[in-house]
Amino acid sequence: MTHGATLATELAQAARVVGEVARGKSLTDEFERLGAQTTRGSRAALIDLTHATLRRYGRVQAIVQALSRRGPPDALVQALLWCALYALESRRYGEHTAVDQAVKACTLLERWAAKGYVNALLRGFLRERSAIEARLERDAVAKHQHPQWWLELVRSAYPDAWPAILAAGNSHPPMCLRVNRRRADVAAYEAELAEQGIRARRCGADGLLLDRPLPVERLPGFAAGRVSVQDLGAQRAAHLLDLQPGQRVLDACAAPGGKSAHLLELADVALSALDIDERRARRIAPNLERLGLRAEILIGDACAPEQWWDARAYERILADVPCSASGVVRRHPDVKWLRRASDIALFAERQRAILAALWRLLAPGGKLLYATCSVFPQENEELVAAFIAGEPMARRLALPDGSSAQWLPQAQHDGFFYALIEKQV
Repeated sequence: MTHGATLATELAQAARVVGEVARGKSLTDEFERLGAQTTRGSRAALIDLTHATLRRYGRVQAIVQALSRRGPPDALVQALLWCALYALESRRYGEHTAVDQAVKACTLLERWAAKGYVNALLRGFLRERSAIEARLERDAVAKHQHPQWWLELVRSAYPDAWPAILAAGNSHPPMCLRVNRRRADVAAYEAELAEQGIRARRCGADGLLLDRPLPVERLPGFAAGRVSVQDLGAQRAAHLLDLQPGQRVLDACAAPGGKSAHLLELADVALSALDIDERRARRIAPNLERLGLRAEILIGDACAPEQWWDARAYERILADVPCSASGVVRRHPDVKWLRRASDIALFAERQRAILAALWRLLAPGGKLLYATCSVFPQENEELVAAFIAGEPMARRLALPDGSSAQWLPQAQHDGFFYALIEKQV
């Protein structure tokens, strides 16, 4: 729990970050910009305040609108109110403390004139909570905390499961570990965690799901490359590709390298890791080095192989294409508010282009795994079905793990889609 004496500082900093997201900035970029300006403890508090506020963005926006008697407040004050409402509803702080510290945060933000307004609005929420709750229940965006267009897409695709999908998107994400088979045994590592009072349970072939998230510094052997943090849904990819020793493998759109590392942990393959973003691609090598792994790192556009390909076919390709990230919004809660309905068609266009370009690089008899962290069929089933229908040599295979192509987000994992396609000889 954050002590009241520091909550004002944390609320002010969180308001600045959330305010930038409201202006269209990426939450990830904002945290990268802050960099060394935050200590580990203050960064954890900031992540809690910003991410949780943005998960319930539709709700806190609606509350401020309902209680603002004089019209919308200054943008930074509005962001402060959103964060303060989360602090109040989280029950991590006493009501008086949360209100008092939000008022003090106005000084830190140089919004002195807003003190009375912030105090009045937050106390008004505490007084009128029951009436406001009834009002929010009738507002779909406030109730489900997703944009209206997003609600409609999910409800149309999943008539029975849509409430659970949206609820998962508003929840705190699980923390799953992937044990490096080259440096550790899963059962032995689970026992080592238990000895240190860290409760975990087996999931998948290489995974351990922690009861509670914790800093990676507390994980035994993390710096020595014995374990990585990777969602269980993401861990499916390496096992679905049916790797064989000596194969030439391409991981397209690979940064920051989590799936590349898993591929190399499972098999002795010649791996090329490709990404268009040079800044993000710089993270691949250090991640592999920590795990004792090595790959060829390429900078280039997956749609333009002539810029980076050496004309030798790949026997396995992982096409981890850019997508809406609709299956991982609890980890990236700004995404659902920064995206627009028109973006889905743009993503699908890009995905089709990447799939067509990479298909030309696949050897006859080779396999390509199409992957997204999306739950929207327009990026997944519909796109793959259209590709198969238009490509005579493409044959869709059953997934080796016997599970469905689309994993929806739930308590144990995020939402991912996989389709395995073979190029017939």
